[in-house]
Amino acid sequence: MASAKTRNTPINIRARQNQRELIDRAAALLNKNRTDFILEASCREAENVLLDQRLFILDEKQFAEFDAALQERFTDNRHIQRLLEGKAPWDE
Repeated sequence: MASAKTRNTPINIRARQNQRELIDRAAALLNKNRTDFILEASCREAENVLLDQRLFILDEKQFAEFDAALQERFTDNRHIQRLLEGKAPWDE
C-alpha cells in the first residue's frame, strides 16, 4: 500500500507504551516501519467497516440517482449471464 506520493497530512495519536511495543514487534515481523504498519492496518480496517455498511442515508437526489442506476439494464456480460443461469451451490 506504499505510495510514491509524499505524505503531507499528519495523523497524531497517543498510545500506551505496551501498545507501541506491540505495534513495533508486528511491524518488524512484516519488515515495515511503524508508520507504514499503522497506516496499512488502519486503512484496511476502515475499508472493511465501509464495506460492511448496511445503512445508507441518502437525500432525495441521491436516492433518485441510486434508483435510476438500479433500473438501468446492465450491458451484456457473458460471465454474469452464465452466473445467473447456473444453479446456486446450495440448490445442488
